Amino acid sequence: MNGFSHIPVMLEECLQGLNVKDGGIYFDGTIGGAGHSYEILKRSAPTGKLIATDLDDDAILTASERLKEFNGRFEIYKSDYKNYAEVLERAQVEKLDGVMLDFGVSSWQIDSEDRGFSYMKPAAPLDMRMDRLQSLSAETVVNEYPQKVIVRILKDYGEEKFASSIAANIIKARAQKRITACGELSAIIEDSIPKKFQQNGPAARKSFQAIRIAVNGELNGLYDCVVGLTRRLKKGGRIAILTFHSLEDRIVKQAFRYLEQDCICDKSLPVCVCGKKREIEILTKKPIVANVKEMTLNSRSKCAKLRIAEKII
Repeated sequence: MNGFSHIPVMLEECLQGLNVKDGGIYFDGTIGGAGHSYEILKRSAPTGKLIATDLDDDAILTASERLKEFNGRFEIYKSDYKNYAEVLERAQVEKLDGVMLDFGVSSWQIDSEDRGFSYMKPAAPLDMRMDRLQSLSAETVVNEYPQKVIVRILKDYGEEKFASSIAANIIKARAQKRITACGELSAIIEDSIPKKFQQNGPAARKSFQAIRIAVNGELNGLYDCVVGLTRRLKKGGRIAILTFHSLEDRIVKQAFRYLEQDCICDKSLPVCVCGKKREIEILTKKPIVANVKEMTLNSRSKCAKLRIAEKII
């Protein structure tokens, strides 16, 4: 095995939410280290099937190895989960009993120095690509994107209050030499934020998150994907989604709310003309969060939120 590891967040809560059963067909759009997938296959034995996707070659290799005891019952595709329609067509699957989406970056990806995801690894190259075959990397964003685009990325994807100052200092620094290491970028960010605003965790956290999201297009088409995947569920099928920052959670919440609505017509109209029917029941009126024990054992669960919905038509 290649060292790829990932502690699945809220494993039992996810599996209970999915209500996994024998003979079901499940989709794991972010298989990672196969923590959730392993339990889905185990609990859907002996005939349940799993269709999974991931962009990371190391994750696919590790997941395939970990799941080999279930050979014949799973297929893993190197693809973005947003390409679910194409993947399900290739797998000859029309409807699903359950969908699992875990948007967290794996422990291995963060901790692996050559992947360049972490501000905690100063010598790491500025990379951040989930799919290492794609051309766009964090180094490209930092060194080649216009200042106003960098500002927008930091504001929109990182909710960074000091986006303008950080972007201006990036432009100044890269005029002297190309910024190639995580430590170089972290130093620029720290110098751009007043010290009194650096009391609530590492100064670079929000900016690194924002650049990672931009590099991997993590929010592009997310709303449509959640709606589309939910509509691929059979009646009674469930979707469980783990998010790790407010931007993702807001999009999932909005998609679920839309699917739960019975009519979206202008309220001034005397009768419904849109034909929209209530498609799901939201089973988590408030998102589920990790318990204290899990937060203690796995710090990356602290910001996780789990939302679950069931298809009713």
